[in-house]
Amino acid sequence: MKTIGNILWFILTGLESGLVWFLSGILWCITIIGIPFGKQCFKLAGLSFWPFGRTVNTCFEKHPIANVIWLILGGLELTVGFFVIGIVWCVTIIGIPFGKQCFKLAKLALFPFGAEIN
Repeated sequence: MKTIGNILWFILTGLESGLVWFLSGILWCITIIGIPFGKQCFKLAGLSFWPFGRTVNTCFEKHPIANVIWLILGGLELTVGFFVIGIVWCVTIIGIPFGKQCFKLAKLALFPFGAEIN
C-alpha cells in the first residue's frame, strides 16, 4: 500500500513539490551562508518525492536560532501552503491520506533544523 501511495503521490503532488524544494536548495547553496538552508531544502525534497511510510520527528530545541531564521525567510509561507493543500486534499475521502502527507510536510517546513526523517 505504501508503494502505491508513493506512486500516486509522486504523480499528483510530489513531483512538483520535490522539484521546487530541490531548486530552492540549489539556489540557497549558491551562497556560502545559505548552505545549511540548502541542505534542509534537499531534506524536504527527498521527503516530498516519497513521503508514505516515513515519519518526521522535529526537535526545535536543537537549533532554535536556525529555525527562527528559517521561519522568517520563508518557512511560515511554505507551512501555510502545505497546510492549505492538505485541507484541499482532505475535502474528499480518497484524498485524506494525501492530506496527511501534506500536513507532515508542513510540520517539517515549519522547523526543519533538528528534524529527523525515519
